[in-house]
Amino acid sequence: MIYHITHNTTYLYATAAEACHNLVRLDPRTTGGQRPLEMELHVEPAPIRVHTYVDYFGNRVRSFAVLEPHQRLSITSESRVAVDRPAAGRLTPSRDWRDVQRTLRRERDDATIDALQYIFDSVYVRAGTALAQYAAASFTKGRPLLEAVFDLTARVHKDFAYDPAATTIDTPMEEVLERRRGVCQDFAHLQIGCLKSLGLAARYVSGYLRTDSQPGQPRLEGADASHAWISVYCPQNGWIDFDPTNGCLVGDRHITLGWGRDFHDVSPIKGVVLGGGGSTLRVGVEVKAIEPNENAA
Repeated sequence: MIYHITHNTTYLYATAAEACHNLVRLDPRTTGGQRPLEMELHVEPAPIRVHTYVDYFGNRVRSFAVLEPHQRLSITSESRVAVDRPAAGRLTPSRDWRDVQRTLRRERDDATIDALQYIFDSVYVRAGTALAQYAAASFTKGRPLLEAVFDLTARVHKDFAYDPAATTIDTPMEEVLERRRGVCQDFAHLQIGCLKSLGLAARYVSGYLRTDSQPGQPRLEGADASHAWISVYCPQNGWIDFDPTNGCLVGDRHITLGWGRDFHDVSPIKGVVLGGGGSTLRVGVEVKAIEPNENAA
C-alpha cells in the first residue's frame, strides 16, 4: 500500500516572535516493511536554512531557523511511503520471557547491547513496582515473550479509556495507571514502563495510523495527529511492534516515523522561540491511501 501523508503544525503567537529554532522529525523511516518514496518540508515564513542529519537512534532530523519577526509559523510535511508489512495478524513463536530476560542480562552480542539501552529509565518512562504488578498477570511462568506482550497489549486496550482531555505529556505513568485514561503516548509509555519493570527491552515508536474503517474491520482509535506504539526486543525475532491503544499487532495501517526511549526522543516538532507572548497550537494530519495505479514508482 502507498500512503500520502500531510502533516501541518501551525503556531499562532499573541505578539510577533523575533526568531525561532526548530527540530523536525517527520521523515518516515526505512524498515523491513516500509520504504519512504519522497518527503517535502514547507515552512512559512521561509527559514534561512534547513540542515538535515541523523540522530543517535537513526531518525532523520531537519533543523531550521526563522530569524525574522512573525506572528504565525506554519510547518507542513508531505510524504509518500510504501508499506509492505502484513495486516496485523498472528504472533510468531518466541522464547520464554524469563529466558529473554536472562539473555539481556548475560549476553553481549551486538543486538543485545543495542537492546540494553532500552531497559533503563528515561525522561518519561521509569520502572516501578506498580507497573510490574500490573504486568504480572500477563507474564506467567513459562509463557512465550510475544504471547505475554500481546496479552498485556490487549489488557491495556481493554482497561484504559482513550480520552484526549485526561492527560498532558507531563502526566506521570502512575497517575495514568490509577485513572485508567489517556491517549496513545500514555499507553505506549505505560506499556514500556511495564516491560522495563520486568527487565525487558522496549522502545517508543512514533508514526501515523490510518484510522478509517475497512470492510469487516473495526475503526482504529487514534487522534488526527501522530500516533504512538511500542516495540519489544526478542532474540531471534528482533524488534516486534504492538499497538496498545488498539490492542493489536502493528500492521499495514501503521506508518513509522522514528523510535527512541520515549516521546522526548522522537517528538515530531520541538524548538525554542524568542518573544511571541502566548501561543495557540493547531495540528492536522491526513493519511490517504493511494491505489497502486495512482502512484509513480
